[in-house]
Amino acid sequence: MQAMIERALSEEQRMMRNSIRAFVDKEVIPFIRRNWEKEWDMKPENRPSLELLEGAQKIGVRALGIPEEFGGTPVDPNAEVQTFAMVAEEISRGDSGLADKLTQIWKISKLLTHIAPRHLQEKWFPRIVEDPSFLLAHCLTEPRGASDRWLPYDVPEAMMHTRAELKGDKWIINGRKQFITNGYDAKLYIVYATTRPGAGITRGTSSFLVPRDTPGLTVQRCNETLGGRYMNNGEIVFEDMAVPKDHCLAQDDAMKRAGVYFRPGKIIVAAKNLGIGMAAFERTADYVQNYVQGGRILIKHQAVASRLADMATKLNAVRALLNEAIRAIDTGAHDAEVLCNQVKMFASEEIFAVTKNAMELHGGNGVMLDFGIERYLRDASLFLHRDATVDIARFKIVRGMFPRTAGAYAGPEN
Repeated sequence: MQAMIERALSEEQRMMRNSIRAFVDKEVIPFIRRNWEKEWDMKPENRPSLELLEGAQKIGVRALGIPEEFGGTPVDPNAEVQTFAMVAEEISRGDSGLADKLTQIWKISKLLTHIAPRHLQEKWFPRIVEDPSFLLAHCLTEPRGASDRWLPYDVPEAMMHTRAELKGDKWIINGRKQFITNGYDAKLYIVYATTRPGAGITRGTSSFLVPRDTPGLTVQRCNETLGGRYMNNGEIVFEDMAVPKDHCLAQDDAMKRAGVYFRPGKIIVAAKNLGIGMAAFERTADYVQNYVQGGRILIKHQAVASRLADMATKLNAVRALLNEAIRAIDTGAHDAEVLCNQVKMFASEEIFAVTKNAMELHGGNGVMLDFGIERYLRDASLFLHRDATVDIARFKIVRGMFPRTAGAYAGPEN
């Protein structure tokens, strides 16, 4: 399996991967094993991981996506998506919550590089680079709509309920966002709101850059997730929140201009998921070759060997599709979007099966919290709905393949 990983990487990427893997093995995994009880503390402030963010800062992976002129880590633009995927996988192999924190910084930084005015980049990028605890959040999901809004139906009823109205030199925003990655801890938010009611989501949605201390912004709660618990998912409320006019990043066409966030984002989601699967496989492979049952090490039992083979095959299949999707993005292939949706969807189901096998092959140990195997199944379960549910992903795949038929609006005719 290692040979398949190495084949897709350049020499520079291999060196980077070795550095990250050493960080994960020496710092991240021991931290998680040492603090397994803190994962279940229902006070999010008591689930600290600042030392891991500081470690990520030291090896240079925190500032990926930030322009080098502002102190970011330089990445070959021709291999950028592959690098993001490789780093995301390796970090997630240690802890998916840490990977969630970091990948939002990368993706949002790339978005800001493309659409934020120069003065906002000059103000915020140095702050992000200098402060290891500085997290970012991308606020789209609302209580009455999430990935279903990304169906091809660009109709008024699918628009966001969060509204922004320009009054003088300020945008006044009211609404609520939920299930936001880093939402509880972020210091800077990108907030999406309807600015042209009735125009359709792609023609009437704007995005705004909002600092945490903006009056009218309230972090309402931390959503206690099943897995990835070292990332604090949050719910945010906006009540007559005034944002300067120049903090509007994209007026009315924000959804179209956010493609730089979404397309590689699905690659990163699949890569994080793959990292969880790889961690589960590595621990299981070690376990079955050392644990004795029935007078033989576990791997001698055919049922065990069969399951292990199944796990390895699923992981390689996910990696093959992931690499193909990356190549499609890099070459601007017409089927890149379909492949990105396919790998996100395929990975979520296959990695869940891999982690289920891992837990079952550990027998009684597999369900013990302090043993640390069941957390892979919990972490993997989140990916079944991340960045679109499996069903929405399937629909988007078919819509991409047959836009004239599957992309037709299925609602009532006016």
